[in-house]
Amino acid sequence: MAGAGRKAIKVGTFEEAETALRDAGLAYPETTEDFPWGHRTLKVKGKAFIFMSNEGGAFSLSVKLPESHPVALSMPFAKPTGYGLGKSGWVSATFAKPAEIPLSVLLSWLEESYRAVAPERLAKSLGVVPPPKAR
Repeated sequence: MAGAGRKAIKVGTFEEAETALRDAGLAYPETTEDFPWGHRTLKVKGKAFIFMSNEGGAFSLSVKLPESHPVALSMPFAKPTGYGLGKSGWVSATFAKPAEIPLSVLLSWLEESYRAVAPERLAKSLGVVPPPKAR
């Protein structure tokens, strides 16, 4: 999984989490930002790789995780994305408190989702994904 071995990163507000994910996502090649249905969405070549919502006293996101979705779904804040997207590896996570947000995990998911959606040449431009560390 991308980002294995990252240190835990704490955020103090939902806005900090959203900004960190937005900034990291926009740093990937050919990423654009859109607001379908009023929610922040990052896309590569017109294909969404993360949807984010910061409203109603919660922060939520959806990402495509073809490799790590079984592990992601074992986490208490994660569930298959609705509208049938869960069958395609999309995972949604919702947080009621900023202190609950595992930003390092979400940054790893962001990269995996980008790689899953981006054209191969763009995904390869990020370099090789290191294998997960043995536990």
